[in-house]
Amino acid sequence: MINGDSHCIPIALSLGANLGDRLHALRYAIKSMSAIIQDIIVSNVYETEPVGFKEQPSFLNCACIGYTNSTLEEIMVLINAVHQALHRKPRPKWHEREIDIDILLFGDSVIESEHIMIPHPRLHERAFVLRPLSDIAPEMIHPLKQKTIQALMATCEDDSAVVFHCDSTVF
Repeated sequence: MINGDSHCIPIALSLGANLGDRLHALRYAIKSMSAIIQDIIVSNVYETEPVGFKEQPSFLNCACIGYTNSTLEEIMVLINAVHQALHRKPRPKWHEREIDIDILLFGDSVIESEHIMIPHPRLHERAFVLRPLSDIAPEMIHPLKQKTIQALMATCEDDSAVVFHCDSTVF
């Protein structure tokens, strides 16, 4: 990972979309997030099977990492603005998404509130999150599991398909 400003916090995000122009949605989200994430690095993009509700189109997923001096609240405001700009509609959990942006890690913070949990509570269980994140941050440590992303990927029991779609040069 690139060394950030001493006041900046490392951050990792997961992004996915399975409706509309999926690649455009990921590009727009990454560009928008780069307004508050410095030294942003984007993973390869993967086509993935839906989790939970299976009767829906496949997703495109990627991850990004970088550094931010924004607060968690400021990051959440921007994520919500991106969701709105891409016309994300409210749907049941694990259903279709025009865009979905999740904060996976925020430094070594452990946060539990009614609005957000960091690290993301299912990060270590999801191949569609771990595969892209391991492309760009294999040595990043999960603050609760005390394992690298690479180690979590190696022991992940999720056998859903995660197939290379395109590399990060599309961003």
